[in-house]
Amino acid sequence: MAIAEKNILNRLYVIAGCMFIFAIAVGVKLLNIQVSEGEKYRDLAEKSTVKNFTIPANRGNIYADDGSLLATSVPKYEIRFDAVTVASEDFKEQLVPLSNALSELLGRPSSYYQNLFRKARANKNRYLLVAKNLGYSDYVKIKGFPLFNKGPYKGGIIVRQSVVREHPMGKVAERLVGNQQRNQPGVYEVGFEGAFDAYLSGKKGRRLKQKIAKGQWKPVTDENQIEPQDGFDVISTINVNIQDIAHHALLRQMEYYEAEHGSVIVMEVKTGAIKAVSNLGRTSAGTYYEKLNYAVGESHEPGSTFKVMALMAALEDKVIDTATVVDTKDGRKRFYGRNIHDSRRGGYGKISAAKALEVSSNIGLASIVDDHYAENPTKFTDRLKAWRLNEPIGITIKGEGKPVIPEPGHELWSRNALPSMAYGYNLRLTPLQTLAFYNAIANNGTMVKPRFIKEIRAWNDEVETFETEVLIDKICSEETLLEIKDILKNVVRRGTGTSLYSPNFSMAGKTGTARTEYWMADWEADRRYISSFAGYFPAEDPKYSCIVVIHKPSTKKGYYGADVTGPVFKRIAQKIYTDAPQLDAVENIELDAQLQKKFESYYAKAQARYSKVPDVLGMAGMDAVSLLENIGFQVRFNGSGKVIDQSVKAGSPVIEGQEIILTLS
Repeated sequence: MAIAEKNILNRLYVIAGCMFIFAIAVGVKLLNIQVSEGEKYRDLAEKSTVKNFTIPANRGNIYADDGSLLATSVPKYEIRFDAVTVASEDFKEQLVPLSNALSELLGRPSSYYQNLFRKARANKNRYLLVAKNLGYSDYVKIKGFPLFNKGPYKGGIIVRQSVVREHPMGKVAERLVGNQQRNQPGVYEVGFEGAFDAYLSGKKGRRLKQKIAKGQWKPVTDENQIEPQDGFDVISTINVNIQDIAHHALLRQMEYYEAEHGSVIVMEVKTGAIKAVSNLGRTSAGTYYEKLNYAVGESHEPGSTFKVMALMAALEDKVIDTATVVDTKDGRKRFYGRNIHDSRRGGYGKISAAKALEVSSNIGLASIVDDHYAENPTKFTDRLKAWRLNEPIGITIKGEGKPVIPEPGHELWSRNALPSMAYGYNLRLTPLQTLAFYNAIANNGTMVKPRFIKEIRAWNDEVETFETEVLIDKICSEETLLEIKDILKNVVRRGTGTSLYSPNFSMAGKTGTARTEYWMADWEADRRYISSFAGYFPAEDPKYSCIVVIHKPSTKKGYYGADVTGPVFKRIAQKIYTDAPQLDAVENIELDAQLQKKFESYYAKAQARYSKVPDVLGMAGMDAVSLLENIGFQVRFNGSGKVIDQSVKAGSPVIEGQEIILTLS
């Protein structure tokens, strides 16, 4: 008995000893955690309950020159449904009213939503998509619908908010304004959005939040909290009215000629401010949209619009004058083993240098340049380089195309390089680079840098202003300038652009028609062209310069610059004249003599004092009403047109306030 008790007691000692050792080990571990590794575990605990959240800044707006919005950020809402968290009684009671409300707002049948919610309930779907891309007002309405008005836990509503960039003008100028990358939300590279992203994006903030029940986070006081700084607003030079005119004028012509793509730029002559840029590309369905910024980024052989530069170089170098005679033969001339042709069958024969540009003779310009620069080609190319035609303009918008002006030693150089360059081949320019040169002609020889932005603003405070930047003080002598201006006016009056001439407003410019992809084997069977027109208006005191370029119009309908792009230029000029008429464009228009006589007769009657009722038979109805009301009559009339009867006979005494009824034809 004593031995058994002793064994039990020994076991108890062993157990007690083990427990004591375990207690010591626990104590040591706790001490180690508190002292040696305490900081580590405290950080882990804090990270699981406290977290820094990034607060996005509001992106700045982009405005037109008159304050119209071109791009702004708006909140959009996505509504989802947690079908598990809702009580069975609430689900059964509110399902139909909720579905009816959604049906009325979103347009789908109530039965659709009932089936959708029942299926989600059966499948225990906790993230059912109900609606997306909702505006704020619709979001508020849905939040107040039956069941959803109980909130996220009892009503199962889940709301996700995102910020979407919208263009109030729709697709007009979309490529110029720019948008975020499709596969990289929040990343902007093209247009104004990309060029001025540093101004528009603002600075993100930071806020400390603590995790509370059910995965929710609440803000906590944090001395290191950083508030977000909203982005600045960008005020562009774009004019909404001119942009709309340019877009629709280009679209109309693109659709008629079934062209591949095209662009238009309108620039203010004195300041270089870009008032409109339209870029349209064709879809596989034959419709058009702002596909790429062709106006800024696409360099190509300009064709005949470059003849202006070639002739100006020869005039400025004084190797010719405008009266110099050039022999264009019978419309075909061989240069270094290659024939050059003119568009006119039979050619132009012997004509002046000025006439060669007016009629856009390829042979004429090729002969002038080859005759006077073949022995020293760098003299010609140096002149082009002095005009900065060999380098990008350096605009703020990303993606400007690179010009190509070859010179001896360049891979494109050959014996045929000079005559080819003379009429716009074997070199490359973008539409904007070509327009900058034409604008310099219009601007009395001063080449200004095209600019797209007026200023950067923070609310109503000016942050930065962008002034006109002069690239070249004077591109040529006054003599050359006057001569080339006169020729560009004659291009429209009697040259290749004669179909565009209007006696009501003046334009000056140059047509262009260039072959494209002519090096491809199928060109003869399927000819492709680039049509263009570059110039300015009004011709005498230019306010705006403009270039229109259309690629690959249907050759069945036409491809010459005067037919394809010239009408777009004219339509833009006409519309701008209509909205802001120039005095010198209308001062010489004489009024029709008969109309003037009628007006003077009415004016004399209106100014007279009447004691007797005048005879208004034969007068226009509105004139008669105005005259009689001024005398003091209460006038009623029937019909429209001229007065054929009056209820109070002419010669009767005038009684103020008396009613008179007129019968109109």
